[in-house]
Order: sequence, then C-alpha cells, then structure tokens
Amino acid sequence: MACAATLDRREQRRTDDQLMLPFEGVSVTDADLVILGGGSGGYACAFRAAELGLSVILIEKDKLGGTCLHRGCIPTKALLHAAEVADLARDGDTLGIKSSLEGIDMAGVNSYKDGVVAKMYRGLQGLAKANKVDVVEGTGTFVAPNAVEVDGRRITGKNVVLATGSYSKTLPGLELGGRIVASEQALNLDYVPEKVIVLGGGVIGVEFASVWRSFGAEVTIIEALPRLVPLEDESSSKLLERAFRRRNIGYKTGVRFTGATQSDTGVVVSLENGEQLEADLLLVAVGRGPNTAGHGYEEAGVKMERGFVITDERLRTNLPGVYAVGDIVPGLQLAHRGFAQGIFIAEDIAGLKPHLIEESGIPRVTYCNPEVASVGLTEAQAKERYGADVQTYTYDLAGNGKSVILGTRGAVKLVKAPDGPVVGVHMVGERVGELVGEAQLIVNWEGFPEDVAPLIHAHPTQTEALGEAHLALAGKPLHVHG
Repeated sequence: MACAATLDRREQRRTDDQLMLPFEGVSVTDADLVILGGGSGGYACAFRAAELGLSVILIEKDKLGGTCLHRGCIPTKALLHAAEVADLARDGDTLGIKSSLEGIDMAGVNSYKDGVVAKMYRGLQGLAKANKVDVVEGTGTFVAPNAVEVDGRRITGKNVVLATGSYSKTLPGLELGGRIVASEQALNLDYVPEKVIVLGGGVIGVEFASVWRSFGAEVTIIEALPRLVPLEDESSSKLLERAFRRRNIGYKTGVRFTGATQSDTGVVVSLENGEQLEADLLLVAVGRGPNTAGHGYEEAGVKMERGFVITDERLRTNLPGVYAVGDIVPGLQLAHRGFAQGIFIAEDIAGLKPHLIEESGIPRVTYCNPEVASVGLTEAQAKERYGADVQTYTYDLAGNGKSVILGTRGAVKLVKAPDGPVVGVHMVGERVGELVGEAQLIVNWEGFPEDVAPLIHAHPTQTEALGEAHLALAGKPLHVHG
C-alpha cells in the first residue's frame, strides 16, 4: 500500500501533467524519476528510489549493469582471479603441492568470466523486476529539464538523473583497432599474447599487466608520470614497482609515448627518448572519458567542462530537477562511487536529506598482484592540508602471520593529522583490498590511533596489520618488524 507522501507526490504529478504541452507525434510516459543510464549509479538510484515509493523509468541502450558489470570491474576481476589460480598452480611446489601449469585455455577462462557476468546480470534483472523499475531499452537523448527522448518516445519526469558513464580514451593520432586495443577488447581476447606493451600505468594498466604476466606473457608498462599508480601514496607506488620487478613485469616511467605502427605480425611503439619497443599487442589504458557526447546535455543547457557535467555538492546540475551521477561527474571514476551517489540522489529527491559524500573517504582498490588499497589522504595531501607535522607509521607485512602464510610482501601505512585522527590508510599486499572496509570506517569516523588500538583483531588475519599499525602510532607497538 502506498504511503500518504507517495500518494501526494502522484497527485501532484497528475496536476503537473495538466500544465505540460502535448508532444505531437510520439507517445508520452511520465514518472517521478527518469534515469538516463543503467550502470552502477543509474540502477542504484533506480532501486533506492523505488524502495522509497517513487515511480521510476530507467533508460539503458545496452544491458543493465553498464560498463562495470559487462566490460569493466566484474570481468576484469574474474580474469585476475584466474591469473591468481595460474600463479598458485605454477608455484605449488613451494608449498609441497605437486602441481604445474600446463597452459592457459583462454576459451575456458572466457567461459568462466562470462559465466560470472551472466549470473550477476540475471540477478540484476530480477532486482529491477522486484523493485518494479520500468526499464526502457534504447538510446536516450536529454531534450529538456524534464524530458528524455528514446526512439520517438518522450519520457518525462519530475526529476531526471544523467548517468551515462564513461568510455575508454585513447591519445591523439592513436587509433584503436587490430593489434591496438582498449580494455573492452582485451577482455575478450581468445589467446594469450607472447609480448604486450601497456600504455598507461594507472589502475587499468597495472591490472591487465598483472593478468598477462600470470598467464605467461612478457609485459612492459609505459607511464608518462614519474611512477606507477600515480594517484596513490608515493610509498604504495614504490612497493608496487618493487613487486613488479620481482615478477619480471617491465615498466618505464617518466617517458612519453610518441606513436605506434602496426603490421600483421605486431606493433612498434615509439617513445620520446627515441626508444622503440616491439610487441604482439598494445593495450591503451590512458584513462576513461565522460560519455556525454551525443546525449543532448549541452544543447539542453547543462553546464559542462571538458565533457564532464558540473554539479554542486548535492549532485544537482544547473538545471532544476536535473542531477548527474558517476563517471560523468568530475572526480574518482569508481563504480562504488557512482553506486553511493545514486543512492544519495534518490534519498535527496525523497526528502531524506542524506549526508554529503566525502570524496576522500571513498575507498580505492587496484586488484593487481599485489593489490593496492587506500582511503583518505596521501602523505603529500595531508602535509598540504595540515602542514609538516603530519605523522605517519608504516607496518611491514613481514611481521603479519597471515601475510607470511600467503607469501605476500607489502605494508600498511597510516597518515595522521597533527594532534588529530587518522586521515589516510594506504596498503599494498595480496588481499589487502579486503582490509579497506575497516580502513574506511577509521578514516570516515575520524578515528584516533588510541580509539583503534584497543580493538581486537582475529589471529591470524591480515586485519591484525591494521591493529598493529594503530598500536604503534598510539605509542604502544607490539610486533614491530625492524
């Protein structure tokens, strides 16, 4: 049974309908909320809004779940798990397990990967049906503050959410095709290349480099900035670079790409220092751009900068009743950021006045081997904000029993404001992505080392590393590895 507030909203919508001019030649559909894009941000907004009693129309040109489910997060992490299994099979003898890696069956790997995606897609379709979200298939064009057109239909809403996601970027003069691929094509390769060059040492680049190395390829990463994963704390970059050297993953940092030529047999990549590298395949992983062109945003009056939609802190655009979410909004391009923003918008529209999302409090994980995970400020950012008296402590995973069992190296680094709470947690090591949940609670709840130090962490787990680091920063170190 609909609540009184919902009935009031529906009655108001019927009154508003009488004031709208008819749109000739097309059918008209109306809802409390129209969402353009069914990725993480769009479907999260739709489901939460439906839970709150709002009528929702969700427009998606491809499949519900967007890039994350079908061409990004989920299939990539499935490949990374397959790569982990390959490494375990190859290295089983070191644990007394008689195992060997006879080869990589990419047909089997892709079948496993696609099965994971298909299962999650079916679940998402079921949730859309359970939440009574009207999903419209087709390419939507934003034509007015309250209207989106899809294949001749004008769909109107009291509120509109723009959630069209992002696309793989390339560089000027570097055309994708053949042996030059982006992540979408790399996910569906039916072979393991013998030699790969990865252009870009950010999240996507190092994850694919990690997969291909585990599968037996020779890999070289080219990164124009001075270090790999340049958005992370500098200490994390150094630990990852050290680990990649041990894995024989090559990388060249601080050098710019100048061009590439391809033939039937390979690719030749040219660098600004005059060096030329040859490979079977070139992966272009130079980031993702906002997917806003062709959707009518600018033409309808939405404020834009460099292709991004500009919003205020409550994700409202310059047009009344129009919001934007996810990768088209400047900031971290992370599925869980879009997911949180979608929930925020739904609750804001419903009048629940949710708390603002703090960008620095969003956890970040790079799922290569070893993983890189962080939340909050880097040491450099903290010093810029608080001054030189920022405190840090680094706990080496060599002192953590579970990490020794796993055979992983790395560290947990804490960044603390002067006379204040922990404002950053930075971790490198196998499976540390699973620790970032507790780390984000510490940072977002402004925990002091003295608050965390008394908490009991199960033994032996990697979470103990977080506990040990806080014990040390609270002035009572226990297992300090020199």
